[in-house]
Amino acid sequence: MPDAIEDYALIGDLHTAALVSRSGAIDWLCLPRFDSPSVFGALLGDEGHGQWLLRPVGEAECVERRYEEDTFVLVTRWRTPTGEIEVTDLMPLRDRRADLVRRVRGVRGEVRVEQQLRIRFDYASAMPWVRQTGTEEHPSLVAIAGPDAIVVRGPRFRPVDHAHRAETVVREGEVVDTVLTWFPSHRATPPPLEVDEQLDRTRRWWRDWARPCATAGAYDAHVRRSLLVLRALTHEDTGGIVAAPTTSLPEDLGGSRNWDYRYVWLRDAALTLESLMLHGYGEEAADWRDWLLRAIAGDFDDLQIMYGLAGERRLTEVELDSLPGYRGSSPVRVGNGAFTQFQGDIFGEVMIALDQARGLGVEEDDVSWALQTELLRYAERHLDRRDNGIWEIRGPHRTFVHSRAMLWAAFDRGVHAVREHGLSGDAEHWASIRDRLRVEIEQHGVAEGGWFRQHYETDEVDASLLQLAHIGFVAYDDPRMLATVDRIERTLLRGGLPLRYRTESGVDGLPGDEHPFLACAFWLVENLAHGGRLADAEALMDRLVGLANDVGLLSEEFDVEHDRHMGNTPQALSHLALVRAADAIATARKRVPQSVPARAS
Repeated sequence: MPDAIEDYALIGDLHTAALVSRSGAIDWLCLPRFDSPSVFGALLGDEGHGQWLLRPVGEAECVERRYEEDTFVLVTRWRTPTGEIEVTDLMPLRDRRADLVRRVRGVRGEVRVEQQLRIRFDYASAMPWVRQTGTEEHPSLVAIAGPDAIVVRGPRFRPVDHAHRAETVVREGEVVDTVLTWFPSHRATPPPLEVDEQLDRTRRWWRDWARPCATAGAYDAHVRRSLLVLRALTHEDTGGIVAAPTTSLPEDLGGSRNWDYRYVWLRDAALTLESLMLHGYGEEAADWRDWLLRAIAGDFDDLQIMYGLAGERRLTEVELDSLPGYRGSSPVRVGNGAFTQFQGDIFGEVMIALDQARGLGVEEDDVSWALQTELLRYAERHLDRRDNGIWEIRGPHRTFVHSRAMLWAAFDRGVHAVREHGLSGDAEHWASIRDRLRVEIEQHGVAEGGWFRQHYETDEVDASLLQLAHIGFVAYDDPRMLATVDRIERTLLRGGLPLRYRTESGVDGLPGDEHPFLACAFWLVENLAHGGRLADAEALMDRLVGLANDVGLLSEEFDVEHDRHMGNTPQALSHLALVRAADAIATARKRVPQSVPARAS
């Protein structure tokens, strides 16, 4: 059985990522890309579905686990009755190869270390042909199945029951490296990796990237780690930002709300870009804009809400029978049927992000601005179309207030581009559409109780409404916004944390339940901070950052009853919302009178 979701740490090479458990197992790894089939899939089953275990033999305690400062070089210290070791796990950067390194260093005494390797290609549907190669002094193991091949260099592995096992005694001061390298099976086996060189290069790359990070406030460490997570989820070659590196981790244990998040949602990528830009990362803004322009280029009637890492359009959703699911939560899905949905909010999120990029000095060219004007024309043609909403509702289409407000924001940013940046466009026409949307929302999107509605046919609220002030549709202290926050606190909180919406209302057309959504909780922090409730914002923020695991990672949801993470992990939306919440608190603290000091975090 896999570990608890919160017990996994991430390592990655900006092309893919692995999840490493506290028990020393790599239970999830897709090669060579985030969205490739898994090589190790025990996360969605058990060790028989692919796993690389490395830990001391017998009695042992994991006494510390940490990332080296501002990197994704993971260090785990093990203590046994006979000594201590450190295991360093990393995926080297900038070597243009798909490598994973597991280094064992003797710290004290001597420790017998075992490795168990179960390679299962194509989501555990393909058992590889494995052969011993190399020499007695430098042994290697090569595994091949179909288009995939792996070479493992290090201690000699011996076959045991459809697995391979190695055992090594590591003494104080000794270092033992094991390196796994993926390569296309039709090519020659790659040469050995220079581990010391790649370790130094990887450390330098991450630290150089983190160095210009602009943070200010009591939550700097959490903000830095979150920004690093967002970078780790960005594909280096294409600029696409995946929502998470995993698929089918359940929103409710044992339930069927299990989705594949290894793709690029325009919304999530735009919001990620916003967080990166506001903390000093303009280059990422330009890269993402280029990705966007490539993805949406062509006939705008083919526009999608999400794409593959390189802009792939066909993300057909299928259910796998080769993986039973995380602790029995089935089905396991690959692909995501939401790519066919219409979600009106994406226009606003994209136009907001590109507007901010302009404000930070990312220059427009004829192509980039032309595509944005086409985006607005497409939005206008579909202006009155009901949609699936931000939460990808699989029930009837609705007129969601959040979607309508985001459309308002799209045309508002178009007007701003013309009037403030001198770009060409019919600002008067866009302003008339924007103003019409405002009148409509204020007439039909506000309940008699004074709060914004989830959609025009209900008085229920939705946590996505917490974004209305952030985009400038209303002020944070507008009575309607304050009433919305109050209503969310009264009807959506579970264990003090907000749900996205009430699933029992039947709006999403899906069976089962889900847990509080961490991004929504951070949006609530943002509203409390800007709405004059700084102490409440800080109290909730302190609780939320305390939910991060031991290496600072957050999943999608949190089960308050059982005190555990749920959903795909690490989740980009959770981490970018953390950054925004920390920024809101820092801004609010600056407004606190000097005679009333803000509480120390």
